[in-house]
Amino acid sequence: MSNPAPSVNQILQGDISKTLRNMTLPVLAGMLTLMTFNLVDTFFISMLGTTPLAAISFTFPVTFTVISLAIGLSIGTSAVIARALGAGNNKEAQADALAALWLATYMVLALSLLGMALLTPMFRLLGAGADTLGFIEDYMMIWFAGAVLLVMPLVGNAVLRASGDTKTPSIIMAMSGVINAVLDPIFIFGFGPVPAMGMQGAAVASVIAWSTGCGLIIWLLFKRGLLTKAWQPLAVCLPIYRKILRIGLPAAGANMLTPLAMAILTAIMASYGAAAVAAFGVGARLESIALLVVLALSMTLPPFISQNLGADNLRRVHHAYRITTFFIIRWQLAVYVVLAALAWPIASVFTDDADVARFIRWFLWIMPLAYGLQGITILTNSSFNALHQPAKALWLSLIRLFVFYVPLAWTGGQLFGVVGVFAGCVIANLFTAIIAYTWFNRVSLFNLKETL
Repeated sequence: MSNPAPSVNQILQGDISKTLRNMTLPVLAGMLTLMTFNLVDTFFISMLGTTPLAAISFTFPVTFTVISLAIGLSIGTSAVIARALGAGNNKEAQADALAALWLATYMVLALSLLGMALLTPMFRLLGAGADTLGFIEDYMMIWFAGAVLLVMPLVGNAVLRASGDTKTPSIIMAMSGVINAVLDPIFIFGFGPVPAMGMQGAAVASVIAWSTGCGLIIWLLFKRGLLTKAWQPLAVCLPIYRKILRIGLPAAGANMLTPLAMAILTAIMASYGAAAVAAFGVGARLESIALLVVLALSMTLPPFISQNLGADNLRRVHHAYRITTFFIIRWQLAVYVVLAALAWPIASVFTDDADVARFIRWFLWIMPLAYGLQGITILTNSSFNALHQPAKALWLSLIRLFVFYVPLAWTGGQLFGVVGVFAGCVIANLFTAIIAYTWFNRVSLFNLKETL
């Protein structure tokens, strides 16, 4: 694979809209395939029945916790390396990349071992009953065992994106997603000599897909010269760890707040029965697809911002943020129209249960109304991290989830049931988007004035 990264001059001096478009478009295909990991699992597991579908819905907050740690570390990695590259410090960027991969491995191993040890009480706390616990354990023990293979490509891809290369990570993500989609029905339902493994089969398919992406990304980093082969003594590693964790830990904490809030919402939905939990799980996975462009921009905007930060081009940072937020509002309104129109056929794809289908339709008619507003918050968080101001991103996440999101969802549920939960989430996203947009513009304009 040749390196398709845009030149430093393009990122630092080229047309902002064109540069961001060229960096983001390659990400979309790869992310679309990657995001189908959970959606494909959900689709095939739904064919096993409502109880397995509810079980996989219970796993989402936990799996997303591990993924959030990896994403947080990749955010710290990208911000540190992109700033070094923007300042012309290539050797520093190489050393940072190696340390980041080892740091992510250590932390995710520890979190996975803890999750395996506390598996049953953890899911009982989330509201899982005896009918779903067996399915959950079948899936999660294998998932935890292979979690490191998921994390390594995420952090490795962050190194590539920090250099401006968004195409190669997208190819790797797409390849992993295709492998997962092909293997899922084989291992879940059995094929030829492969026995039917049910929930365990979905986890096995994912681990195989991750391992392929992991091997490829490590090979590419060495080939591109983005990863040093030199041994790093502890005295060298620790300062790099601190540098990455200064951004990565608050970013990981902010990302982990989302599955924590999702866990609380799952418990709230559990009070309305298994059908509500199953529908909420389907909706959460559809949400990741609906927010695909937002998530792609949240991966390409930070290296653009960090490289320009390293080169002291703060005016370009401010303009890039405004361009992306205005675009995402228009885009997500169009997405809402499509989802609302297709709510009936989408629900019928995932279930034959009338109650589950009804709740899925209400989810699609209400929740996507605020996806553009949610996109502003997501892009603001990633922009704060790229500016090496992770505490602001963490506070914004705390405000969104625990000042607005969970309280308003609970209140809505008490007043209007499941529909009220969804409506409360929409109102929460509105309030948070107003705060996020106002806060970032004040911060970026203040920094800009300080440099003039």
